[in-house]
Amino acid sequence: MQKDPPSISQILSYLKIEKLNEMQSAAIEASEKENDIILLSDTGSGKTLGFLLPVLQTLDATNPKTQALIIVPSRELALQIEKVFKTMGTGFKIACCYGGHLRETEENNLLQAPALIVGTPGRLADHLRRGNIHPEAIRTLVLDEFDKSLESGFQEEMSFVIGSLPALEKRILTSATEAPEIPAFLGLKEDPIMLNYLSGNKPAALAIQMVKSQEKDKLDTLFRLICFLGNRSAIIFCNHRESVERTHNLLAEKGIYSVFYHGAMEQQERDAALCKFRNGTSNVLVTTDLASRGLDIPNIRYIIHFHLPSSEEVFTHRNGRTARMEASGTAILILSPEERLPSYIAPPVEQIELPETSVLPDKPKWTTLFIAAGKKDKVNKVDIVGFLTNKGQLKKEDIGLIEVKDFFSFVALRKSMVSNTLQSIKNERIKNKKVKIDVAK
Repeated sequence: MQKDPPSISQILSYLKIEKLNEMQSAAIEASEKENDIILLSDTGSGKTLGFLLPVLQTLDATNPKTQALIIVPSRELALQIEKVFKTMGTGFKIACCYGGHLRETEENNLLQAPALIVGTPGRLADHLRRGNIHPEAIRTLVLDEFDKSLESGFQEEMSFVIGSLPALEKRILTSATEAPEIPAFLGLKEDPIMLNYLSGNKPAALAIQMVKSQEKDKLDTLFRLICFLGNRSAIIFCNHRESVERTHNLLAEKGIYSVFYHGAMEQQERDAALCKFRNGTSNVLVTTDLASRGLDIPNIRYIIHFHLPSSEEVFTHRNGRTARMEASGTAILILSPEERLPSYIAPPVEQIELPETSVLPDKPKWTTLFIAAGKKDKVNKVDIVGFLTNKGQLKKEDIGLIEVKDFFSFVALRKSMVSNTLQSIKNERIKNKKVKIDVAK
């Protein structure tokens, strides 16, 4: 039998928090008055509790059905929310659903309907289509970091998920940045309550370091630096297209697999390079300043300035690829003997001492397949997963990130499975159509 939920003071003691902050108290008060709320607050300010407490107030212990849904842009955020909710000791069941997690495990967790489900848009849509989530009693929806979900191309899945909630009454949207235009499919009323607790202070999540090269060329220093950093994702900025390709080629000769990106490439080549970097086929992207703006490349750990930026503005935009949202990052400048730190970088800057012996990082475990069919061919991610699991005899966990463009698609597969998969599907059809499928160039 479900016990009464703990009081707020009990929950705070479980979480080892002394008292609610101003934003959290305002969120609870607003939730009691209004159904649609937009909550803007800095990263690390306690937004998770700021929406979980209002959600908890809407849950009915006598209702055996799922009553609330939280949509997040990343599995890391889903797991973080699940952990906080479990620590709150509410007695209500929560289930966590995200890509890369065994669907069978999630299906078992959903058999007895959890009161609250948290997950990423694609996986939630998948469960709804399969009938694993029963949405008829879901009255509360939270879109955490909703702007990030929209940035990351989840609109189609989010629209489907939200459109599948017939009893929806309350919506809470959160963000750590000034909110963008809110799409109509979110269904907010015209004048939602806006709680803006953004401080305007940027998080000091970016560390700046430097490496001194003994040679003017700096390439050997770059190689040793990548070996030193290991398998963490890194973007290497060069000032010219020719330097990008030369650096990429010379790293390849030394055993470092990278992809490159610049403005003279065909669009399909650009898409392939960025997809390989996003999906883990390569941990290293060599690029010009073209990649410093407007690209969706999450979870970048290192920005390496192989060539010094031409201005402070360029330096800032390059570094904007990392230390985003909850992430932290490091910018590393490589200096030749005659180069000095730019005047806009305030000392002290930590100097990295590279070991004499370099050990090559492990090779990536993913490979990217190119499929010559896309949205205009009525092919979507579900079609590709179904094709690869049925015809390619792959398990779901052997399939990584899928990106569907208008006329072609990319899909990450475990490298160890690629040869057998290509053999298994060579005479098969997607949507009754024979299409070219091969390792992406």
